[in-house]
Amino acid sequence: MFTPAAESPELQAARDALNRQVLLTEQLRIKAVIATVAILTVLVTLVQMVLPDVFIGISKGGFELGSTYVIFLPFLAFELLGLYLVGRRVAQNKDVPVGRRYLSALIETSVPTAALYLHMTWMGANTALAFAAPLTYFVFIILSTLRLDFWLSTFTGFVAAAEMFALAMLYQPAGFAFEPMPEGPFQFVRAIMLLVGGVLAGAVGMQLRRQFEASIAATAARDHVTNLFGQHVSPQVVERLLASGAAPTTEMRQVAVMFVDIRNFTAATRVHTPRQVVERLDEAFAILVDVLDSHSGIVNKFLGDGFLAVFGAPIEDEHAAQCAVDAARKMLAALEENNTGSAWPLRIGIGIHMGAVIAGNVGSPRRKEYTVMGDTVNFAARLEALNKEFGSQLLISAAVRDAAGESARDATFLGDVQIRGYERPQAVWQLG
Repeated sequence: MFTPAAESPELQAARDALNRQVLLTEQLRIKAVIATVAILTVLVTLVQMVLPDVFIGISKGGFELGSTYVIFLPFLAFELLGLYLVGRRVAQNKDVPVGRRYLSALIETSVPTAALYLHMTWMGANTALAFAAPLTYFVFIILSTLRLDFWLSTFTGFVAAAEMFALAMLYQPAGFAFEPMPEGPFQFVRAIMLLVGGVLAGAVGMQLRRQFEASIAATAARDHVTNLFGQHVSPQVVERLLASGAAPTTEMRQVAVMFVDIRNFTAATRVHTPRQVVERLDEAFAILVDVLDSHSGIVNKFLGDGFLAVFGAPIEDEHAAQCAVDAARKMLAALEENNTGSAWPLRIGIGIHMGAVIAGNVGSPRRKEYTVMGDTVNFAARLEALNKEFGSQLLISAAVRDAAGESARDATFLGDVQIRGYERPQAVWQLG
């Protein structure tokens, strides 16, 4: 997989995105807890109001609705406070302190223990342990999965197991002293199952977290590629970069460099509205860039009414020169077809040179961009400018003609031309 630099903005953004996702799942978990407890409270209240004999029969006359409120209402207030605090953390893009997470898990998991204590007081230890309260531990264990933390879920299972076993073994209601004590081995096995449930919930939570991490890392890697190479990298090139793990290190590369310029575009902008200028330029670039994408080229940078394209970087391509020549021919044909019936026909000039470049990341610490530098780039720019002198549209260097093979065999030799910045004349070839 393509690995972003350790200090890249994309990696930091990935960390922030993961922390935010964890906080959002924590919000969801708290809301689920609140909804569960609120529904249970309402149901208990309705049953007590409509069918009071039900709880009287189950609790042997000991049920008190007020005791239920004493447990549930403060707990709901605690959870609402927790929801508010987590919401603030989300807004501040900060994580919840570890200590607060474990305190929350302890308090939440103790709610079934308080309910079990009441049930044991009302109906005796053995009946209460076989009733609903011990099962509610699993509600909190299951919801702990949304914490996306193995140890927190395991802690939840441990607290549930320890509190249930301790209450079963240590509390004997005064009104049921005649009953035998619950069997220790039997209750111990039940406690172990609660612990196992916590471990399994933690494992599921960690798997969910890994999936979040993988998804966010993949997005960060893709964003890193796009930011380095511009938004003009084709999806095919991005996929190849991600699959190959190519790292955008600074290095010497043999590439084909293409300069493209739209002829007389600046003058034409004087008689068109800004909107018309932008729309026509976007239309032309869309056509040209599509051709580049299909020939393994990338637009390294746009230059007003032109652009610099590279073949053979960042992914090495032994057919870079051939791809560049084929792309140039296709670009001329595609634009000519687009000009048919257009009120604003465009004409482009293309210069292609093959050689060594320095390819790497250049920019400030906050913003870097992948680019190519060196004499090869300068020569390709000078070559493109010669189109005005020769009245041509596609000029290539001798290096491109030799490397492109059959794709450039029909090139016409224009002679050794004196080029600005070079002492000796350089061979220039024209392609139709």
